[in-house]
Amino acid sequence: MRVPTMLSEIEELPSVQLGDYVLRFELEDLTPFGKEVAKNELRETPEIRESSIQELRTLLKEVEGLVVPLDNDDWMIRFLRPCKFYAKSACELIQRYYQFKIKHWDMYNELMPSKEANIFKQNILAVFPNRDQLGRRVLLLELGKNWKHKEVSLDEVFKGCVLFLEAAMLEPETQVHGAVVIFDMDGLTLQQAWQFTPPFAKRIVDWLQDAVPLRIKGIHIINQPKIFNMVFALFKPILREKLRNRIIFHGTDRDSLYNHISKECLPATYGGTVDAPRVQGEQWYELLLKCDNEYKEINQYGYTKQLEELRNKKNKKK
Repeated sequence: MRVPTMLSEIEELPSVQLGDYVLRFELEDLTPFGKEVAKNELRETPEIRESSIQELRTLLKEVEGLVVPLDNDDWMIRFLRPCKFYAKSACELIQRYYQFKIKHWDMYNELMPSKEANIFKQNILAVFPNRDQLGRRVLLLELGKNWKHKEVSLDEVFKGCVLFLEAAMLEPETQVHGAVVIFDMDGLTLQQAWQFTPPFAKRIVDWLQDAVPLRIKGIHIINQPKIFNMVFALFKPILREKLRNRIIFHGTDRDSLYNHISKECLPATYGGTVDAPRVQGEQWYELLLKCDNEYKEINQYGYTKQLEELRNKKNKKK
C-alpha cells in the first residue's frame, strides 16, 4: 500500500485501538479548514504548489553530495509548507536539516522506534490524541517527578522527540498548523537540573531554530519550580527573538495556559475537559513501531557519502 506522504510501502495504515478510541496518524489530505489556513498563512494554491515544487527540485539537483527523493512531490511539500512555499528557503532548510544530522550523527545513526523502546516505556513523553483549537499537535514532556533520570537520559528524550516530530511531519494537517510543546516541570529536583548541560542546550536550540521542518508555534512551561531558572539560564543566551517570544512560562496558572491552549483541548490533569484516554508511552511506541520501515527509509537520505564515512569510522573502532 502506497501512502503519498510516506516514503515506504505499508500493508495497512498504522493505528492502535484504545477502548472506543483509535490512535492513528492522520495521513489524509487537508481538511477544508487546513486548506483555508494553508492558503491564508502559507500562500498555498495549486499554482504556487506546482511552481514551487519544480523550483525546489531544480535547486536540490544543484546541491553537491545531497541525496533526496527528488521524484516525490509530497516529500518536498513537507519542507515547502513551513517555508511558505518559497523554494529557496525550503532548499536551505533541507540542507540545514541534513547538516544537523551529520553534526549530531551519534543521535541520528540508525534512529528508529525499534531501537528506542526505553524512552517510551518511561512514559514521560506523549502526544495528545486530539489536536488543539487551532489544529496543532500537542507534545507533552514531563521532566519533573515522573522523570527517572538515572533510567532515561536527556539524549534518549531528544531521540524520542525527533521520532515524534518525524511522524508529525508525515501529517498534512500538522504540516500546515504546526505543533505546540508543553513542558511539565512539576517536581524538578536539583539532581535532575544538573542533567542539563550547555552542549545539550545548544543542540536543542539549534534543532528547534534551524533544523526542524515543522512550525513550532509555542513552547509552554508549566508547574516549574524556582530551580528551573537555573536550567533556563543555559538556553536563554542562545535563543533568537522568534523562538524566545514563543516560550511562555505559566507556572501553576491554568488560566494563563488556557489563553494559548483551550481548556476544551486539554486533559483533566490540566483542568481540561477532553474525555479521550491518556495515551501511555507504550501505546505510542506500539504505533511508532508500525512505522519502523518508514524511519529506515528516512535514514537512507541526506549527505550519504559523509554518513557512510562516519559509519566506517565507527566500525573500525570496534
